[in-house]
Amino acid sequence: MEKFKAFCKRKNIEVSAKRYGIDALGAMAQGLFCSLLIGTIIKTLGAQLGVPFLTDIGTYAMSVSGPAMAVAIGYALQAPPMVLFSLAAVGYAANAEGGAGGPLAVLIIAILAAECGKAVSKETKIDILVTPAVTILVGVALAKWIAPPIGTAASAFGIIIDNATKLQPFWMGIAVSVLVGVALTLPISSAAICSVLGLTGLAGGAAVAGCCAQMVGFAVMSFKENRWGGLVSQGLGTSMLQMPNIVRNPRVWIAPTLASAITGPIATCVFHLEMNGAPINSGMGTCGLCGLIGVWTGWVSPSEEAVAKGAAAMSPTGFDWLGLILVAIVLPAILAPLINMVCRRLGWVKDGDLKLD
Repeated sequence: MEKFKAFCKRKNIEVSAKRYGIDALGAMAQGLFCSLLIGTIIKTLGAQLGVPFLTDIGTYAMSVSGPAMAVAIGYALQAPPMVLFSLAAVGYAANAEGGAGGPLAVLIIAILAAECGKAVSKETKIDILVTPAVTILVGVALAKWIAPPIGTAASAFGIIIDNATKLQPFWMGIAVSVLVGVALTLPISSAAICSVLGLTGLAGGAAVAGCCAQMVGFAVMSFKENRWGGLVSQGLGTSMLQMPNIVRNPRVWIAPTLASAITGPIATCVFHLEMNGAPINSGMGTCGLCGLIGVWTGWVSPSEEAVAKGAAAMSPTGFDWLGLILVAIVLPAILAPLINMVCRRLGWVKDGDLKLD
């Protein structure tokens, strides 16, 4: 055992919650943003501005989300170059095999493949063959073996969301808003889940509300710790950046989650907010304003998925715009900090708990 511990130390293999649950998870969130999320933003802008060049760029960026996440994870694990570069293939395979659970599959499989690659790195005279071979073979084999079940589990999560849309608007608003909002912050692709489910209409509106509550909520309530950079990176980027802090103290998640439970039914019951644009926008929230753009495009030019469910183009009224702005921005910016203030007074959340690395 002592020899094994010495070997792991020499290879910089550290099995710990911090290394995997904070460092790797935080890096994966950045990899996801630098591929799928920024790609979706650019593609949406290209479509709205009628610039095919931007649409193509966005499509290319979205297509490499798996490799980007895996390489980011390898970087956080301090993998040597040969392992790091080999993780691109592992990430592609894990993301493809994982389906809606792709990001979660990439997280688990990239960690295992990276550590195996680090274990054999520079141990032989033919390192240039052994290290990438071991990293890729282990990673892709795991992708074939465990990524599909992970994807099935993620799809089951999506089915819960889909079934929630069949409930009364009030309860559906709470369920969909909370579940999709939580998925957005977790290492699960809320955008992919919404896309797979074809989530549009009232359910799509509730999903937008939940995602916005998480992103705007975290951005505003952590302003003291993260200032303007944090406001932009979370409010227009992703609340997944807070996952390391959630791992450290899960109670920091209470405020934005409760905020989503409030804004969801307001969206469905009061403003009858529907998201009839591309289903992926239902899971984007304020990331590049894609959720809001999706609602707007759904008003003026509904997606095929929405049209198939009976949606039609409409001219939005002032009440529609008021509902969108209140649900997506104003209410989360007010509710989350107020709820978090209560959590602070109870001693559940302390200064620095929301500080981004």
